Amino acid sequence: MGTIVADAVLNGILPEYELIGVFSRTAKKAEAIANKAHEKGIECRIAESFDNLIDLNPDIMVEAASPAAMRQWAVTALKHGISIITLSIGAFADDEFYDEVRHTAKDHNAQVYIASGATGGFDVLQTATLMGNAKAEFFNEKGPDALKGTPVYDDSLQKEERTVFSGTASEAIMQFPTKVNVTVAAARASVGPDSMKVTMRSTPGFKGDTQRVEIRNEQVHAVIDVYSATAEIAAWSVINTLRNITSPIVFC
Repeated sequence: MGTIVADAVLNGILPEYELIGVFSRTAKKAEAIANKAHEKGIECRIAESFDNLIDLNPDIMVEAASPAAMRQWAVTALKHGISIITLSIGAFADDEFYDEVRHTAKDHNAQVYIASGATGGFDVLQTATLMGNAKAEFFNEKGPDALKGTPVYDDSLQKEERTVFSGTASEAIMQFPTKVNVTVAAARASVGPDSMKVTMRSTPGFKGDTQRVEIRNEQVHAVIDVYSATAEIAAWSVINTLRNITSPIVFC
């Protein structure tokens, strides 16, 4: 995902931005992105540590690593006045961390942009919630292969359709730390992680992801239904966020 965002900058899709540095736990990935920049005559530093990345003094940091990485580095970046676009919204299921990030950003004149990732409709979720008495639910469908390595996986899922999780967004991100970030994003845009109901279904042979958010109050009933064959939509949502930051006209 980081490569897709970097390519958008290097290929002129985001002309208002410069790619000045890249940091990855995998040196080869960082080198590959930096080499693309160098081929275009653009100086892009390979940061050997997160502190090295901070030393480059970027205006915006795009995070596409993990909720653990967000927890580790977000506050430090914000204290240096660096705004963040994040895909690892699962870190914000923790109210204490969420509040710390919010206050740190405010105190240091920075912002945190929560990219829509593989879902959407944050505008209508926020609006319906502001109107009062809102209730929200999130449905996610995956193929069994996408659940390998998680506590719910067993071989019977390859032949049997099954609801493998039912609970809140807070509980979902605890059980699937890297697979349901979007549930926390939708929850933070609406009723909160402890109130957002989440259901996950495993379907044999299913490829990709279905994310369905439903919110209702006394006057509004909205359903946002997104299917994505791959995770690329998440990276493109970051690109769209970057474009909105500098655009004279912003769709809200």
